[in-house]
Amino acid sequence: MAPIRILGIDPGLRNMGWGMIEQDGSKLHFIACGTIKSDEKRELSERLCQLHDGLQGVIASFSPDEAAVEETFVNKDARATLKLGQARGIALLVPALNGLSVGEYAPNLIKKTVVGSGHADKDQIHMMVKVLLPKSDAKTPDAADALAIAITHAQHRGLKARMAGV
Repeated sequence: MAPIRILGIDPGLRNMGWGMIEQDGSKLHFIACGTIKSDEKRELSERLCQLHDGLQGVIASFSPDEAAVEETFVNKDARATLKLGQARGIALLVPALNGLSVGEYAPNLIKKTVVGSGHADKDQIHMMVKVLLPKSDAKTPDAADALAIAITHAQHRGLKARMAGV
């Protein structure tokens, strides 16, 4: 079986994290990661374009086979949740426009997959990402979270494929 390149995306309007890994059987290899930033001084539509163009550039540069995005959790600030949802729309749309299948994962499943506990904190997640991908060099929490999302997809994609075939 050929290695599969997976793009993990941590959606955010201000900072959208991305992480690229390769799954070769049961082995995971770090490829790259980073953060796409939007200019807070710009209109929302322009910020969404910045995220779109940045994510499009990542896909063009690293040619992933599949993508994964964190599901949005609803918080008390409806306005912030709506803006996050719009950024998440970009995170789902850009890979789909490039012909990639996109998996979606709940925050608790990501934590449980990477750390073993659905209530792990960010420090625990980032530590385990470094353990699972020793060559990773995430400079921002968003990039580390994106790598955790990619790891989760790598662990669950086979199960989803088997379930679809049943």
